[in-house]
Amino acid sequence: MRTQIAALMMDVEAHLRQLGLWESEPPPDEAFASTQPFFIDTMSLPQWLQFVFLPTMQRLLEEEADLPTACGIAPMAEEHFRGTALPVAELLLVLERLDETITQG
Repeated sequence: MRTQIAALMMDVEAHLRQLGLWESEPPPDEAFASTQPFFIDTMSLPQWLQFVFLPTMQRLLEEEADLPTACGIAPMAEEHFRGTALPVAELLLVLERLDETITQG
């Protein structure tokens, strides 16, 4: 399962890069102090994926620590990208697979 999660995380990064949503600089430090889900008040969803979710999951995988028992990123991503012209269908599918893999543990 951990190998599958790692592969899906690499797919998320690849899709963010292909869509031009991968940023070279992180948000300001204050953005990381958010207490809201997905840091919705301080970051865009792609920023949260890049600077919070992916690094946190990578650290958990590397440390062989307990992984979350539930994940629900895909519905948030669907809402975030609704009405945009970006071709996000493949990214959404990868996020759905990631949600399922983590939740099914």
